[in-house]
Amino acid sequence: MDRIRLNIPNIMGLMRFAVGFVLLALAWYGYKNIFIGALCFAFLLDAIDGPIARHYHMTSVQGARLDSIADFTIYITLLISLFMLWPEIVEQEKVFIILAILAIITPAITGIIKFGITTSYHTWLVKISSVLFAPSIILLILGGPSWPFRIAVIIGILASLEEIIITLILEKPRSDVKHIFAVIATRNES
Repeated sequence: MDRIRLNIPNIMGLMRFAVGFVLLALAWYGYKNIFIGALCFAFLLDAIDGPIARHYHMTSVQGARLDSIADFTIYITLLISLFMLWPEIVEQEKVFIILAILAIITPAITGIIKFGITTSYHTWLVKISSVLFAPSIILLILGGPSWPFRIAVIIGILASLEEIIITLILEKPRSDVKHIFAVIATRNES
């Protein structure tokens, strides 16, 4: 990855990346309440860094990649931490947790295999999935119903499939692709 400019959105992305490791430490020591607070902080940063970057014209390919890496780190450490802090949730939701893990890692692996780097498309489906996943996982951890988490995972699977197809279609990596139809339209114009 090229050198990252230190602007506010990128600093937020670096903070989210670091929070991923903090989450693992908190889970390891069993600090459930602080874990939930740190997770909410990471989700809040994720919700505001993109709009800030766009509003102040601070978007970049490096920033998009950093955002994707931070997302990947938060989601993977979150799912690992569930095993340590809430094993009963893991047992109850094991199928959906496995599907969530696959939805997170499969597009990344596909991008690495094809382009040598992780992709950072930020499609509409990925954004919808993230918006649904954050509150649904917090709700699940706090003892709420599992159906919002399950819906978020299903949408995450659809987003994952879209990202994989986009990777297979593209000749070279791009960032901030709105949806698969934009890629197909661009390809048809060529």
